[in-house]
Amino acid sequence: MRRGDIEAVEGEALAGARFRYFDFVMAAFVTILLLSNVLGAGKVATVNLPVIGEWPFGAGILFFPISYVIGDVLTEVYGYARARRCIWAGFGALLFMAFMAWMVVALPPAASWEGQAAYEVVFGQVPRIVLASIVAFWTGEFANSFVLAKMKVWTAGRLLWTRTVGSTIVGQGIDSLIFYPLAFYGVWDDQTLLIVLVTQFALKVGWEALLTPVTYAVVGWLKRREGVDVYDRETDFTPFRAKV
Repeated sequence: MRRGDIEAVEGEALAGARFRYFDFVMAAFVTILLLSNVLGAGKVATVNLPVIGEWPFGAGILFFPISYVIGDVLTEVYGYARARRCIWAGFGALLFMAFMAWMVVALPPAASWEGQAAYEVVFGQVPRIVLASIVAFWTGEFANSFVLAKMKVWTAGRLLWTRTVGSTIVGQGIDSLIFYPLAFYGVWDDQTLLIVLVTQFALKVGWEALLTPVTYAVVGWLKRREGVDVYDRETDFTPFRAKV
């Protein structure tokens, strides 16, 4: 097959196939997932809006939605089975991050080191956040990938924007409804929790829509470079399988 030729194939027909850029896309997916949880998930930032005034939002919103965009790219280009493999890779990475955060915080600090209190403030809550994130991420990402794969078959591969935005509405909706109550109930007041949850969902979907031209460009480039366009008509959609 010449570079640039694109062949429409069934997802199950690609078992064992190797792709040039899949590993890089998976690495980007896991990296964004981990950094969003470590650096952004626990901080509430604010922005001053006309008329409304001060409006709180989770700082992770600036980057976490990119993981859903990459998830869309994975499913659209490589199919549900390989997206499932990436979701499990992210799941394992989150578990290890939670263990590492717990161990590093629990280690007795040296007498000359004065950063323990700040370290506990920043990383001491990570296990709870990661537990919530694991459940929300696992459920939301699989819902996102499933909806996108099914919509691709229904639309015969046309109207990419409908399935990227549609799958994000479902996936991010589930993610937000699970993550914020599990992670911050009792830590934030109820009003802030509700405002951040609704705001995060709206911003995540808005980010997806705003990044649609980028998604189109990346999807088109990868399909041309890899030479395939995967349709999941006969795919086994169980999430409890890491093998492609």
